[in-house]
Amino acid sequence: GDLKLTDVAEDMREAVQGSLSLKRILNEKYGSLDESAKRRRLEAESELDPERRELLDRWKLTEDPAVRYVIETADLDDVLEVGQTDWTPNLKGIVMRNGRDPKSAAEQVHEKLLAAREQRLISRDKVTVIEAWRARWKLKEEDVDSLTRASHKDLRYVLRQYDGSRGVPELLEEASGQIAEDSEKTEDALPESNGLFTVGRFNRLELIDSVADALVVGDANLTFSALLADHREGLGHVGRLVATTFETLDILRERYSEIDQTIKLLEDKMSEVLHNVDGTRLAVDPRFKGMENKFGAVYYNFPHAGVVQGFFDGHPFVRWRHENLMHLFFRALRGFVKKGGIVKVASNACATGVRFSDIVIGAQKSEFVHIETFPFLEWQLRNY
Repeated sequence: GDLKLTDVAEDMREAVQGSLSLKRILNEKYGSLDESAKRRRLEAESELDPERRELLDRWKLTEDPAVRYVIETADLDDVLEVGQTDWTPNLKGIVMRNGRDPKSAAEQVHEKLLAAREQRLISRDKVTVIEAWRARWKLKEEDVDSLTRASHKDLRYVLRQYDGSRGVPELLEEASGQIAEDSEKTEDALPESNGLFTVGRFNRLELIDSVADALVVGDANLTFSALLADHREGLGHVGRLVATTFETLDILRERYSEIDQTIKLLEDKMSEVLHNVDGTRLAVDPRFKGMENKFGAVYYNFPHAGVVQGFFDGHPFVRWRHENLMHLFFRALRGFVKKGGIVKVASNACATGVRFSDIVIGAQKSEFVHIETFPFLEWQLRNY
């Protein structure tokens, strides 16, 4: 069973309480899948913000409970942005080419609100290290150009030192005066090569902290973990790998005939394999006691909150589950990722369940920093 809060390490209790608070907030915002519960909540909360009410009135959808639910649970910033346009849902429904029923007004409104949110974010497609840095710090175009031309040594220096108090030109000049010394650190390699290209290669080739532990979350049949274990062994990484599955071992044996062989392969490489692990509840899982601030790398490939029968992933009545998954996942990681560690989440840019915005916003709200988005096919660990 889960650890009691009093049994959780003292420095982790804030993370647990934060996760519980976040879960309560998300539940209050989205409520339950139960239709009667939704109806009771809508009746109890008859008064909407004027901005939300104005949109419903404009669209003549005040009496549509599905649209009302979408508007009520949306972020106000998204509602305001849509309200500033002359967009209106097609009340006849949008015919789908895949044979599915036409999109309802609620689905159209939900997608429009999501689009409004995602327009304020960085691109869903490839985002270089410098583009992510520009979005974080609101850099000037000339600073971006200078960083794009900088050497590996100088770019690393700026990325480490920049905090907004000094300008990019000053830091680049300071970096140029630094002598590249012989070093055994991987990140000090190729000091005079192009910085943008070299840093990107580091992320794609997994040239990371070799002594820190690594965690894999939700690896269905453990084939990714097996590939990662081979890769880390080849690079001489000495940190251990903790590979986890969401399902129990009995279920895995029913689904994957080779699972025991894969587990043995991982254990022979000194990896630890754990089953029935909920990546949003690590701090109260007794098996993770003592692993606080240990992981230099965490991997979660193609996260999904599970299928709800009768609903597609992007349906406004169930998509909140995928958004919550990312918020709670990153909140749970806060106490387990060491300073300077990385979290890699692989996803489809056009996914309608866990969207790219869920990953980016979920990470930011738990004080993780978006450093890059690169194509899956460029990743050294893509072939699993």
